[in-house]
Amino acid sequence: MAGHSHWANIKHKKAKTDSRRGKIWGKCAKAIMVAAKHGGPDPDSNLSLRYAVDEARFNNMPRDTIERAIKKGAGQLEGADFESIRYEGYGPGGVAIIVDALTDNRTRTAPDMRLIFGKYGGNLGATGCVAYMFDHKGVIVIEESKVSEDRIMELAIDAGAEDVSRDDGLWNITMSPADFISVKGAIEKAKIEISSAELTMLPNMMVKAAGEDVTNAVKLIDALEDNEDVQKVYTNLDASIEDLAKAGA
Repeated sequence: MAGHSHWANIKHKKAKTDSRRGKIWGKCAKAIMVAAKHGGPDPDSNLSLRYAVDEARFNNMPRDTIERAIKKGAGQLEGADFESIRYEGYGPGGVAIIVDALTDNRTRTAPDMRLIFGKYGGNLGATGCVAYMFDHKGVIVIEESKVSEDRIMELAIDAGAEDVSRDDGLWNITMSPADFISVKGAIEKAKIEISSAELTMLPNMMVKAAGEDVTNAVKLIDALEDNEDVQKVYTNLDASIEDLAKAGA
């Protein structure tokens, strides 16, 4: 699949064993609040909220916490006012990085992003400087052992998926954002367990990195993901399994 790499699947596996559950739930709550604020508290009529709630559920966020975040976003409970900001830049070796953040204080978040990029040999760039290297897609990941190739190919393509590929024990299913709900619904209706499902930015061109560039790029991405305002980090890093292992990925 275009845009997938060892890095993408390593990040998927790390997410499943991430011990920083409280921080992940905090990020999910922010996304739910912003979606509810702009589109209303009903996931059936607010697709952005539906996406955010689904992601929270995939991260095992408690139902009452999800409902409280929806009420805060809809103004039914008191809560902070967050706004969406996208940052773009380059990491070591010319690797492209996109950062989606939700913040209640722009004057705090922007310097934090610039500091993190600079610390690990990267540069924060202008809006649009790397966005052309990525495509907005829906991605569903299923463990290979959960479904046969013929079954998942037929099911996903009939529901509107663009591509189904196998990589490192996982089925990676891609589709346009408009077809995300229909493909996901078809898989769920067939009672096939989904490991992750999200709207994301997939790279349409990869940047090969090696050695210290990989190590520093991984440190940069991890530092960005640790920031409380950061929701998602996308990269076109392409590296060998060996270099990623040395980098601690």
